[in-house]
Amino acid sequence: MQCWHSVESFRAGMVWGFDVMVRNANWHLPILFLCLLCSYPTCDAAHHPKWRTVLGRSRALDLKDPLDVVMVRGISQFAERELEIARKERAQQWARDYSSPESYVASVAKQREMLRTIIGAVDERVDVRLSIQQEDVTANESPRPVAVPVTWTVMEGVTAEGLLVLPRGEPRAAAIMLPDCAWQPRQLVESAESGEAVHPLAAQLASQRCLVLVPSLISRDHQFSGNPDIRMTNLSHREFVYRMAFEMGRHIIGYEVQKVLAAVDYLDDQYATLPVAVCGAGEGGLLAMYAAAIDQRIDTCLVSGYFQEREKLWQEPIDRNLWSLLKTFGDADIASLIAPRQLIIEACHVPEVEIPTQDRQAAPQAAAPGRITTASLDAVRREFDHAAQHFDKLDIPDHLRLVISQQGTGPAFSREATDVLLSAVDLPGLDSDTIADVTLSITPDAVAREQRQMDEIIRFTQRLMHRSDKVRAKRWASTDRGSVEVWTELATTLREMVHEQMIGKLPRPTAPLNPRTRKIFQTSTHVGYEVVLDVYPDTLNPQPSTFDDQPGVIAGGILLLPNDLKEGEQRPVVVFQHGLEGTPMDTITSDESSRAWQAYKGVSTQLVQRGFIVYAPQNPYRGEDDFRVIQRKSNPLGRSLFSYIIEQHRQTLRWLATLPWVDAGRIAFYGLSYGGKTAVRVPPLLPPGHLESSDPGYCLSICSADFNEWIRKNVSHEDRYSYVFTREYEMYEWNMGHVAGYAELATLMAPRPFMVERGHDDGVAPDEWVAWEFAKVRRHYDHLGIGDRTEIEFFNGPHTIHGDGTFAFLHRHLNWPNNSDH
Repeated sequence: MQCWHSVESFRAGMVWGFDVMVRNANWHLPILFLCLLCSYPTCDAAHHPKWRTVLGRSRALDLKDPLDVVMVRGISQFAERELEIARKERAQQWARDYSSPESYVASVAKQREMLRTIIGAVDERVDVRLSIQQEDVTANESPRPVAVPVTWTVMEGVTAEGLLVLPRGEPRAAAIMLPDCAWQPRQLVESAESGEAVHPLAAQLASQRCLVLVPSLISRDHQFSGNPDIRMTNLSHREFVYRMAFEMGRHIIGYEVQKVLAAVDYLDDQYATLPVAVCGAGEGGLLAMYAAAIDQRIDTCLVSGYFQEREKLWQEPIDRNLWSLLKTFGDADIASLIAPRQLIIEACHVPEVEIPTQDRQAAPQAAAPGRITTASLDAVRREFDHAAQHFDKLDIPDHLRLVISQQGTGPAFSREATDVLLSAVDLPGLDSDTIADVTLSITPDAVAREQRQMDEIIRFTQRLMHRSDKVRAKRWASTDRGSVEVWTELATTLREMVHEQMIGKLPRPTAPLNPRTRKIFQTSTHVGYEVVLDVYPDTLNPQPSTFDDQPGVIAGGILLLPNDLKEGEQRPVVVFQHGLEGTPMDTITSDESSRAWQAYKGVSTQLVQRGFIVYAPQNPYRGEDDFRVIQRKSNPLGRSLFSYIIEQHRQTLRWLATLPWVDAGRIAFYGLSYGGKTAVRVPPLLPPGHLESSDPGYCLSICSADFNEWIRKNVSHEDRYSYVFTREYEMYEWNMGHVAGYAELATLMAPRPFMVERGHDDGVAPDEWVAWEFAKVRRHYDHLGIGDRTEIEFFNGPHTIHGDGTFAFLHRHLNWPNNSDH
């Protein structure tokens, strides 16, 4: 039967037909047409979904690429443009007072502490003790400076190792010399080797009676990245530490800055009158700059081969990824924290890095992609000019110097940079290129040293993990669980904390919904529509979408409507969320031979056949590195992939609430795997309007095949379930270990119903982890007197939908009859 798209088009067609018949003297037919015209269905019936190719008041959807491709591309482009906008708006985060050096230092004190937190250098250091091997060897007994292996204490169970270069005679200055992480400390003491032009700056300084400490850094080798009893990986050592530390609000950068600051503690204790310089190249330059920005005891800083524009941070190795850094700090802003002290920037070549390497012997191939290239001289100059304005306003322009080594491509620690550094610490310049020989008393075993350093940091991070449940319990213990009313009010503050600190909060969408739809299938029981909504328009062109492949953030999915919807009837909705690399159709297909059916069991189809309206959204975790890079682009602005997903769901809920068949107070969420991850992040932060705001929200949530002791799953290097061994490098959420685990997130659902679906053979985690975490949720609901609103179902099966207890849970709490006739 022909489907007329409007009353007007139907009537126009009838009038045209009547006119034709009259003019052709077909008098016996007009009466039939008049009957048809009079019997045209009512407006509501005309809009019944099974008769329409476009849903309701939406426009026709014209999407040429797959929905997931358009979605991921749009978010990625949006995130990249937001980085550029942040650069322009960064000055708003500061209130610098240039009236005097003292006023200036006071005016940036807040940002200094903020930077310390961002890099995770927040743990208390222990009293420093420096141990020197071969105590009987001193420079005074040697005709030349002596380099000896040393160890010094840093934090509980963590030490630093490196070389101490003792000059002849009493030192007149002190320096901490940081090599690139691809170099060994002795390369700054001895002559260049291995084809890498490394100037032995430590030897040059020692020749001028400077005491020098050269710490060893964690490298980007992967020899120790993994657990030989579980699996080894191709993650760099720095990424291996980064992953577990990031989840605990710590960082490989922060750990190594702490080692530098512990060295400053030693110098402050033993050589308090000496000027102190911190110098570094490449990764060492990064650490030198951050250390000097944080610790005002450092008088002079030399940064070689690191300083530049930082908006492409997401392309660098993931071990440089810093949560919320670029909201407040570019390199020029970090340099401004060093003012009014002296800072020397050297544009030079650095060891270049491409990750993953071509070494396929390390399996699995889990490393996050990243690269380091020598910065263009233009990029260095532009950032230097931004930094220079602060030194100029303080009337100390000579305290900031730019040295260019062979047009920016020469080696680090050039002769000019060395002379400027020596002058800054009141030491004479070098008379010639002749370098005083340094006696290296012992050649340390660099491999064994790195393994020790790795093991210490890993043990420290694992201790943080094991203690974190007590930290979270203390943080959440002040909340009153005596009544639902009091808890509901307190939960508002807790939601805000989680959203801001752990997930990252975007402004609420202000774009019109601008729905576009198209009917994609019709069955005997239901009809399916593909849907696209606007969330955030193109940042550079904030206009509603005029075509569907336009850049910007969109939401989308497939809406399933039962054919037996009655006029004026409103039904509950189940939003079912697919897992990693999935699509909405994976949850709909009834093809039992398909891989999708093995996981989802056609759950969306099952639910619509039970009479629910079902919406299967497309989430943007599809496309491997194409979507994972969104996390990399977003983290420096204090955002994550779920920052976008939350707002996509907010818009989706708003749109669902406009549909005449939807009961906006009965919209439930149910997700499998990554969809289960969504179930404990999105519905808890999107409560219904009667709880917190005027927007519609989720009235219940079901987490399937994901709920577990999430902190341990991300941090542990002793459990085979851990993400430290896999390629899902986007899983890590800043300081989650000290903010909220799955139990805490699930409590934010209360007083709304919450359920866990768990297969005994699910490889996500063992049953014990799941039961441990859920017990805390059940206790919370019981204390509120609503224990009947939460439950867990264990079943014999793998990582899949079971659809038994969960279906009953949906029917009960959505107040929809549970019978096979619907």
